[in-house]
Order: sequence, then C-alpha cells, then structure tokens
Amino acid sequence: MPEQPMIADPERTREIMAQYHLRPKKSLGQNFLTNQNVLADIVEAADLTKDDTVIEIGPGIGALTEYLARAAGHVVAYELDDRLLPVLADTLAPYPNVTVIHQDILQADPAALAALAPADHGLKVVANLPYYVTTPILMHFLESGLPIERMVMMMQKEVADRITAGPGGKDYGSLSVAVQIRTAAKVAFTVSHTAFNPPPKVDSAVVVFDFLETPKVPAGDQAFFNQVVRASFAQRRKQIMNNLLNWYGRTPAKRVILTDVLSKAGVAPTDRAETVSIPEFITISRELSEKK
Repeated sequence: MPEQPMIADPERTREIMAQYHLRPKKSLGQNFLTNQNVLADIVEAADLTKDDTVIEIGPGIGALTEYLARAAGHVVAYELDDRLLPVLADTLAPYPNVTVIHQDILQADPAALAALAPADHGLKVVANLPYYVTTPILMHFLESGLPIERMVMMMQKEVADRITAGPGGKDYGSLSVAVQIRTAAKVAFTVSHTAFNPPPKVDSAVVVFDFLETPKVPAGDQAFFNQVVRASFAQRRKQIMNNLLNWYGRTPAKRVILTDVLSKAGVAPTDRAETVSIPEFITISRELSEKK
C-alpha cells in the first residue's frame, strides 16, 4: 500500500474533515495549518532531535504533530476538544511516540509536565496557539519553572511584535518585559493567513523563545517586579510618575520616594513607561522593594 499523504496535505485535510464531519470551532480559535513548508520550518526552528520530548498544545487533526513525531523522541499533545480525540487516534496511529492528553494545558500541573521528559531528554514546547489564549498559555510556561530549553509558538503577528519589541516603540509593553526577563525571544518568520483552513483574518508569526540560564529577575522577586511594570504601563499616555503614584500611593512622602527611586534608575518622572528599559525597570523594582 502506498504511503498516505501527510495530514497537512490540503486534499487529505479535506478528507479527514469530511470523514469526521468536522468544522473548526470558532470558540476554540481553531484554524488548521495546511501549508507543509510552514510546518517543516516550525520543526526546523525547534531544532529537534530524538533526545527531545516535545509538548504540543492544540494538535487539531495532527498536522504539526506528525512533523514533530518524525523529528523528536516523544511528543505529548494536549487537546481540549473531545471531538478531535478519535481523529487523532486515527491520523497519528503510525506514530507510537505520540501521546495525546485530553486536558486544558492551563490546568496541567507543572510537576506532571516535568515528569513527561526522561532525565536524558531535553524538553521543548511547540504550538500553533489559538489567538484568544496566547498570552495565558505563554505566561503559564514562562512561570512554570519547567526545565524548558526552547519554545516555538505560532501566534497572531501583532502579539509577536509586542513580545519581541524593545523600548521606545508603540509595541513595547508589560508583556514584552515579562517575556524578555526570562527568555531571548525573536520572530523566526511570518505566516500568511492563507496557510490555514479556515483562514483567519490576520497574519501570524512564529516566535522562538530560548530560556535564559539565569533570569534577569530572580524568581522570588518576579511577582513584585511584575506589579511595578504593570503599574508603570497602566495608562500608556501618562507619565511613569503618575502611573506609579496611582499604584504606590498619592502622598507627599510616596512622591519623594518615587522621585528618588526613578533618579537612581536614570528615569525622568516625565518619561513614559514605553521608553524605560528592562535594566531600568529592574532598578526601580529593587529600590522600591527595599523601601517596603
């Protein structure tokens, strides 16, 4: 019997959808990737070997999963939509190194995730993320403490631009900072909306996240640091002093403290948060923490 076309082959995708009477769920942000070149590029960006265990989020009908299974030692795919479980059991039957788990990845215990990879395996995360839940999933992994070497995530291009932005531009914000204190993040390539079935209204981008050996902010300090950063960006058009006063307290004594703290960070009270660098935010957070 000749080998079947890849799952992502447009004709086979249509056959699978027809066989199982499937329609993508808008409520789950389902857009199935049918461009095989893009899938190959995602796997290449993940730099997989047979010594890697991959966590995949939202395998859909298994198009990306199939490529991952051919490159990695073990693939653990988390699928929330119970309609897709029999589909995946069928389409991924030739790949014994794939485990499908019916669970919301946001409900997965980090300890259980950590146990997925044998001690001699690297742990990587690869996903075509639903647009509506990109940030929660991203932060779930960033804050999990898992020994992840690399994440490769496809997301709405607008979100990718925010994640990788530097200070001084309109895209730079609290999400940029939260990601960049933990990882080196870069856009690997962009993906046209025409690569999906059904096509979304916007283009996507694939972002590669390499975890830093040492985060720029120690784990124990990150909660307070995040509060400071979120407060600084609370109203983007306002000066950083005004935003911080709204959070820290509008008293003369608090204003004196904030003036001193901003001076030590080299930040003017009239600056806006989008011009403040990560090292400057780190100084602001550290100085404020010492004055609590």
